[in-house]
This record gives sequence, C-alpha cells and structure tokens, in this order.
Amino acid sequence: MGPPGAGKGTQAEFIAAHLAVPKISTGDIFRANLAQGTPLGLEAKRYMESGQLVPDEVTINMVRERLAEPDAAHGFLLDGFPRTLPQATALDKMLADMGVALDVVLELVVDNDEVIRRLSGRRTCRNCGKIWHEAFDPPSRPGICDRCGGELYQRDDDKPETVAERLRVYARDTAPLIDFYGAQGKLVGIDATGPVEDVTERAKDALRPYGG
Repeated sequence: MGPPGAGKGTQAEFIAAHLAVPKISTGDIFRANLAQGTPLGLEAKRYMESGQLVPDEVTINMVRERLAEPDAAHGFLLDGFPRTLPQATALDKMLADMGVALDVVLELVVDNDEVIRRLSGRRTCRNCGKIWHEAFDPPSRPGICDRCGGELYQRDDDKPETVAERLRVYARDTAPLIDFYGAQGKLVGIDATGPVEDVTERAKDALRPYGG
C-alpha cells in the first residue's frame, strides 16, 4: 500500500523477486484478460468502453482466477489491490474460501509534498516512452531523450494539480485500508523516502519476521 508515487510498483518487483513469488497487479491481470479475450476480459471491456469503472465483482473474479494458477501456490505479492474497503472485504472472503490469508500488508510511507515532487518532475519521451526525472534522473539535454533524441513532455497525470487530485482520491478511497489492516494486526509501515535500494532493504527487514 501507499499513495501514488510512493514506489509501489518498483518495490513490488524487487520484493517479489527476493521472495521468489509472483507479483500480481490488477493492471497486469486486466491487460492479460483483455488480450486473451477471456469472458471476464470481455465483460470488463464493456464497462471500460462505456467509460464506467469495472465493478469490484469482475476485478475480484479476475484476481481469484489468477491466484488459482500454479505459480501462486506457494505465495504471491499483490500490487495495487485492494484499493477500497469493499475490495478488501471481498478479498478477505475470497482468500478464506481458498483456505489462505494475507501474512502482511506493507505500507510505503511518504508525505504528500514528496509525492508531488516525485511525480511532477517526471518527463516522458514522446518517441520511445522512456521516463526521465528533472531532479533524480535528468537527461543530459533538457527536454531531449538521451536514448532516442525524442521530445520529452509532462503527462497530464504528472501535473501538480492532477497529482493533488490523485492524492485526494487516495485519502478518500484507499487510506481507510490502513486502519482496516491495522486492526487485523497485519500492517507494517516503512519509510519510502530516499534511494530505491535503501527502501528495498527496509522492506526486506520489515518482512523478515513473516518469512521474508
């Protein structure tokens, strides 16, 4: 768990590799189901094409099918899911039906100012899609991609006003999960500021009591 820009996707890759378990993100599941034209993928596509949110029931069913695959039999890491209390409640029920439970929920803790600084500094190449950062990973020439010479631009998602709105949505919809999992005794928070490698080491340390 963590706000947008906390580094969830990056840390999930490292931690899943460290634990030798699959990283399971709803984004990956959606793309796979859409690409394969599965019944759930086609159902989700109907909602997406009409501009509606995909219902939790469809998302949960996709997650259930993914967790039933052989590579998840000895553990898994959920990235970016659940995002809301209804999803968390449905996930608990689904896992109980499967005879498994979450061991730990890792919260990446970072303040809003840092999130805005991280995301609003990102620049994306129009040509190759490489992401640079004005402060942390700048190109050698401002506005020009070192990889392909393409023009760099700021995505709408990364503009400060959009980031601020994403943080408001997170506070409203997802932050309540902190109390939800805290009450279950499963929440562990780590400082997500500083170099990526340092955050990964903190995450590994936090997971050791749970077999990590």
